[in-house]
Amino acid sequence: MAQETSASEVSERALLGYSANDLPAEATTRLPPVSTRTGDLIRSPVSGSRYILTATGAAHALRLAVTVEQERGTAFLLIPVFLALGAIVYFNLAAEPAWVPLSGCGGIIAAIWHFLPAERQAVRFVLAGMLRCLIGALFAKAETWRAGTNMLGSEISTQLTGRVLSLDYMANGRVRLTMDVTGTARPVLRYAPERVRVSARKIPPDLRAGSEVTGLVRLLPPSGPVRPGSYDFSFESYFDGIGASGFFLRGPELISQTAPVPAVARFSIWVEDIRNRIAGRIRGHIGGPEGEIAAALVVGVRAGIPEDINEAMRRSGIYHIISISGLHMALVAGTVMGTLRAIFACFPGFASRHPIKKYAAAIALVGLAFYLFISGAEVAAQRSFIMLAIMLIALLFDRAALTMRNLAISAIIVIAIAPHEVVGPSFQMSFAATAALVGAYALWSERRSGKSRSAADHQSKAGVVVRKLGGVVIGLAVTSVVAGLATTAFGAYHFQRVSPLSLVANLAVMPVVSIVVMPFGVAGSIAMTLGLDQPFFAVMGQGLKVMIALSKWFSERTPIDAVGLVSVYALVFLTIALILATMATTWLRLVALPFVLIGLLMLGAVRTPDAFISEDGRLIALATGSGQLAINRPRPGEFTIENWQRALRAETIIKPVKATATELPPATIPEMPPGIGFVCDEALCAARHPSGSLIAHAATIEAARSLCDQATLIVVADATARKMCRNSIAEVVTLRDLAQFGSAAIYLSSDSEKGVKVRFALAKPYRPWHTQRRFSRAARGLPPYQRKQPVAATTPKQPMSTANRPAEIMPPATSTVP
Repeated sequence: MAQETSASEVSERALLGYSANDLPAEATTRLPPVSTRTGDLIRSPVSGSRYILTATGAAHALRLAVTVEQERGTAFLLIPVFLALGAIVYFNLAAEPAWVPLSGCGGIIAAIWHFLPAERQAVRFVLAGMLRCLIGALFAKAETWRAGTNMLGSEISTQLTGRVLSLDYMANGRVRLTMDVTGTARPVLRYAPERVRVSARKIPPDLRAGSEVTGLVRLLPPSGPVRPGSYDFSFESYFDGIGASGFFLRGPELISQTAPVPAVARFSIWVEDIRNRIAGRIRGHIGGPEGEIAAALVVGVRAGIPEDINEAMRRSGIYHIISISGLHMALVAGTVMGTLRAIFACFPGFASRHPIKKYAAAIALVGLAFYLFISGAEVAAQRSFIMLAIMLIALLFDRAALTMRNLAISAIIVIAIAPHEVVGPSFQMSFAATAALVGAYALWSERRSGKSRSAADHQSKAGVVVRKLGGVVIGLAVTSVVAGLATTAFGAYHFQRVSPLSLVANLAVMPVVSIVVMPFGVAGSIAMTLGLDQPFFAVMGQGLKVMIALSKWFSERTPIDAVGLVSVYALVFLTIALILATMATTWLRLVALPFVLIGLLMLGAVRTPDAFISEDGRLIALATGSGQLAINRPRPGEFTIENWQRALRAETIIKPVKATATELPPATIPEMPPGIGFVCDEALCAARHPSGSLIAHAATIEAARSLCDQATLIVVADATARKMCRNSIAEVVTLRDLAQFGSAAIYLSSDSEKGVKVRFALAKPYRPWHTQRRFSRAARGLPPYQRKQPVAATTPKQPMSTANRPAEIMPPATSTVP
């Protein structure tokens, strides 16, 4: 232990002290006085020092620092980092890798590492990192194979029969059902999805989880990203097991169960039924949006929260409170442990003879497991449960609970179970915030351990109370600052928004949540078994009223929170900086500073598109400058437009106008000036970019051909269009292109031959979560399916002659060709 401390001190002093008294002789060299030298590249930063660090000394200090990091277990902390890197690389590959190359490369690297001499530490470290990356990729490959979700390829209406797994009562009055499909009819789907998520206007009053229903539904395949680089719904649906979404056209109607229910499904249905009962009871006690938020905090049901309140919490930076994660798990565990230890302390004889802290931790672990199940066991909740469970188990074995090692173990478990979560914002922001908090706590503990507590021991009771309250306030502030700084880059990259007032909003809201909302919610849930929950939930509801009021107040005063697109390279550099700052224990943590600087300088190093096209070919958005976004449809999809607005930092939407409204006949649309948005007639919409480029949307092939010689880009909402405008300047994007490759970003540039570059969201060959796209009619270049209308049955008084028979029901003429 003494050797480790000595090596660490020498290493840190070598880089920070530069003093002859601090460094060993071999790490320094004697130089003439600074005043007698000119043109020195290295100067001693210590006043009066006669020694300066040489290149040899720096290398020696680096070796000592690395040795200390190895002895302190930093290499173990890097295991989840390499596993996550391997999973990220796998999910971003252009094509699906086979098992043999992945396994073969891993075996080769493992063999080289095994036979490499121990003296080649640097090479062995690199090989170990590569091997762990391959293991992470194999975890991801295994999860992809294990999921194997059947995805619907094209829109279709069918008579669906299925078993209800869960119900979500939405704020707009509709009910969303997640169902296991047991059968389809009219038509029978040959490759029916095993699980779907459909909504209904109303449901039978006695419908519950586990019921079997039937009804006519319109099923839609999972959509891709709304723009290149955005959230991929197909990816999430594939790993969630959801093969299609849609809505009921008629029904649903209850039917008797026709097939036995598996044991796992019965348990899931039982848990879901308990969740719905608890949520209904909470809504009955509290009511209004407060009741919906209370249900979200206790059982994870968020669908009923009004969208205006959701948006207020997002803008104010407190929306993380709604998603059950580490905060809620920690508050539940802390409430249970604190209450039990207080109860045990009331019996001094028992408390003095038994490890009441371990008893409380064990019971808290059981309570956390129950909370995990009734909250829906979403991935974020599972990740938080694993993290808290490891910490509570550490307490049972008299080990430190809040350590980076425990965090690394929980990360390894999560990556092994659900590696696809690594590429999502929830995993990244959760572990970034936790790692930053644990690292900050460790640094504070180091500084605090060296300070004398004699002054605090002689304070009066009032001084102690003031000091403790001040410590709580400072602790909340530091926690908000540290977690906010650690997650800002990830939030900006994934959501293109930041919350400028999030620090102040969290400081105002978190005491209410930590002291009133969650403790009384836990108490109410426990008292529910005795029917004594009403008073507790009433207090919880009052706390939620305060929280909603504060979120609205801060939201109204928050400036525009859109930051535009963030460079992925900036995120990489900032992530490396976070890893170095939180995991290193020697002066190597200072190496994070240049990575922070580079990451901040590269935040805006990304080219912003000039336009976006939706994957269904119906919507185009064109950035016209000055924070304005012109669109070609008067009522666009709200989610898509908001996403595009944040990416382009557009505040104002310019809706389309009719050609007659601008006194421009359709024939003069190509000559329209920039700045007036899209001008439309029956089959054509066009807008001019400030650069002079004409962007057009054509509903028919004939309308598109009329602009081949004038437009820079033409979007044709027809999958049957082929080889259009080949000898013109126009770039043509057809509905078939969009069906195959997803939404598109448009870059107007003079570098290309046609003055425009098109970047699609997807590419071939498809990965498993996109293979269903090739089966759609549009992707195959076919027009929309139209079901033949049945001919009304008639009973004519006399047979209809062939001459008077309608053409659509006349039999085909008999061929005379032999």
